[in-house]
Amino acid sequence: MKFTVPSKKLHTFASSVSKVINAKNALTILNYFLFQIKDSTLTITACDGENTLCGRIAIMDVEGEGEFCIDARKVVELLRVMPEQELVFDIDEATLSIEMTHPNGSYRFMGISGNEYPRLGRAEGEESISFTTKGSTILRGLDYTALATGTEQIRPAMMGVYWDIKPESLTFVATDTRKLVKFEDRGFAPGVTGSFILPNKSTNVFRSVFGKEEDVKVTLVPMQGVTFETDTFTFESRVIKGKFPDYERVIPQNNPYMLTLDRQQFITAVRRVSLFVDEGHGLIKFRVSPDLLTVKASDNQYNTSGEEKLSAIFSGDDMIIGFSSSYLLEFAGVLWTDDIIFKLADRSRPAVIVPSEDKADTTLTMILMPMNITEF
Repeated sequence: MKFTVPSKKLHTFASSVSKVINAKNALTILNYFLFQIKDSTLTITACDGENTLCGRIAIMDVEGEGEFCIDARKVVELLRVMPEQELVFDIDEATLSIEMTHPNGSYRFMGISGNEYPRLGRAEGEESISFTTKGSTILRGLDYTALATGTEQIRPAMMGVYWDIKPESLTFVATDTRKLVKFEDRGFAPGVTGSFILPNKSTNVFRSVFGKEEDVKVTLVPMQGVTFETDTFTFESRVIKGKFPDYERVIPQNNPYMLTLDRQQFITAVRRVSLFVDEGHGLIKFRVSPDLLTVKASDNQYNTSGEEKLSAIFSGDDMIIGFSSSYLLEFAGVLWTDDIIFKLADRSRPAVIVPSEDKADTTLTMILMPMNITEF
């Protein structure tokens, strides 16, 4: 087998596909790419035993067809420092010796038979559902919600983003019990009904590989897996088995008091004050009055504290409440409006955090549990 391919294009696809490979693998073969040559197309496949990602590249001067495995890390690292030029791959099908050459050098690899590479074989089942949408629709939902996913093994159903697919809307939800984010997109109508939980790793792979302008076909086989497919990539991911929390019941419906703040001033103030939090819990305290918010943090162990005052509009009476400083910054950082709105009830009930205005046909809702405080 022999073929020619541009070095930078090969690096782009190889580095993207490699994102599915684990740092440590129980099987040596999972440290390799599967290269398949057919019809003037090179398909690069990576697998971690549960998920498979394939990228397809047009190649030139093709002689023969077939497949072989090649060391993924070595290929990606070599291509990373390779200048833009055409590379020629020459594969001895008998010995699987692979020679990669360019005008000023050559490199030799020893390949492994493609027959040894795992094939997960997630065929579409009778109960499969599918829809096609722009990558931007999915990326927007994942970008807003991924920050709220859990990482605790004892709650596996929370270690991913929940997709709630309805004929007229697509909703993304994530929670770790301390925070929850729901993003509902009514601007896209899937026309089907279903749901699944996409694991954290798969969420990150999708966000780093798929483009906003690509059409993505999503095919779900319930309790088995989900496949995302474009003209250039196919990603087969497992789904998390388990029941996701009833998120609608978690979202408070009767938080009567509205706190409106300048979002950028709020972010910078919290960043400064958070330098003085007790690292054990990261607590920042709010004292809210009708026209003023006082933000305070202290570390009694080192006798340090920080405090700032911000102009505010608050519809309730004076209140004190506490939150995690890191969660506040995460939530405020993904909003796009000039103002940020907190819907509050009392110091013990969750706060609802929303932008001052939603984007067309969408609703973003963020829930943050308060932290216990006894005094300001």
